[in-house]
Amino acid sequence: MKTLDFTKLDANASKNVVSALQQLLADYQVFYTNLRGFHWNVKGKDFFVMHAQFENLYNNAAEKVDEIAERILMLDGVPSHNFSEYLKISKVKESGYVTSSDAGLVHVLDTYGYFIESERNILNMATEAGDDSTANMMSDYIKEQEKMVWMLVAYSTK
Repeated sequence: MKTLDFTKLDANASKNVVSALQQLLADYQVFYTNLRGFHWNVKGKDFFVMHAQFENLYNNAAEKVDEIAERILMLDGVPSHNFSEYLKISKVKESGYVTSSDAGLVHVLDTYGYFIESERNILNMATEAGDDSTANMMSDYIKEQEKMVWMLVAYSTK
């Protein structure tokens, strides 16, 4: 018995969506780890603001990791769960040791730009597959991230 038997989504079209979601899952896992490092290691005049903001960002990323993995399961896929696998396919690279809030913000903004583009592609793929739930999920992510990008750009403008 499979979930797709009851949701009536096309299995072949869903495989393509699952593959794209696996990529997004790996990307979010690496991003989450980078954010933890930014949170732990940030120093300087923006410490109090950015320490809390990086925590908000990694909590948000952790929530998305769970949602993406569960969506993969709903589409009869199996989410990757090994960091070694994530590092092989993630297009988001490990940041290394970052103490500057400015450097952390640049990484966050670059990553959100990448996510927004990837999520738009998944949204289109899901729409073509008749997968309204994944399309809606991606639309919600994009809306939230566009607002966060706007706020982070406004914050970082000197």
